[in-house]
Amino acid sequence: MSVRKTFATAIRVIQQLLHDPRTLVLILLVPGILLTILKYVFYNDQARFNNIAPEILGIFPLVMMFIITSIATVRERTAGTLDRLMTYPMSKLDFILGYALAFAVVAFAQAVIATGVVLGLLKVTVQAGALPVIICAVVAALLGTALGLFMSAFATSEFQAVQFMPAFIFPQLLICGLFVARDQMAPFLQKLSNIMPLTYSVDAMKQVAHHSDWTTELTKDLLIVASFGVVALILGSVTIRRQD
Repeated sequence: MSVRKTFATAIRVIQQLLHDPRTLVLILLVPGILLTILKYVFYNDQARFNNIAPEILGIFPLVMMFIITSIATVRERTAGTLDRLMTYPMSKLDFILGYALAFAVVAFAQAVIATGVVLGLLKVTVQAGALPVIICAVVAALLGTALGLFMSAFATSEFQAVQFMPAFIFPQLLICGLFVARDQMAPFLQKLSNIMPLTYSVDAMKQVAHHSDWTTELTKDLLIVASFGVVALILGSVTIRRQD
């Protein structure tokens, strides 16, 4: 691994994003727009919206970064960029970490903007305050980035990368505890939810929303989410391949 090559890759990716305003709008503004729409979906039940908004803030960054990262990585491979990079003395780990670092910067910006919309514009109250919400949202976004990098290795086109979202993300969304408390689900779904990273992202936001102090459970949830992200990055560095 080379720190210099990792940073060079990250800078190149960030420069590409800066020249793609549509992607930047999608990453930075869409989560806040969707949350604003959701507020007016619950126009006659604001208490319900205030209850679920923090939990959704643990989901949207993950989903958005998963989509963007997986598509961007597949594009690099299909365009031959990865092949050209591999002709230089650059390891796959340098490539993966460079992408992860670049999208970590974007993920942080996205999380700050989305949190500002929820806590400021939409006036949702959380017991722990803004900083823990931002931390949880950033960790969720980083997990989405790591999962997107990993899953991109199994896609042969950008369209196929998008198809992984309903196959990989939607099942987690259904059993993460957002719609129904996990202890009310069928036993086999409860066990399945215990090994899904999105579950712990949502649980972390629940801790932030309902506890004024930084709890042990919050630390545990964030460590689990971060661990999933690290494992995904390692697997991504192993499985990423050139275009056939």
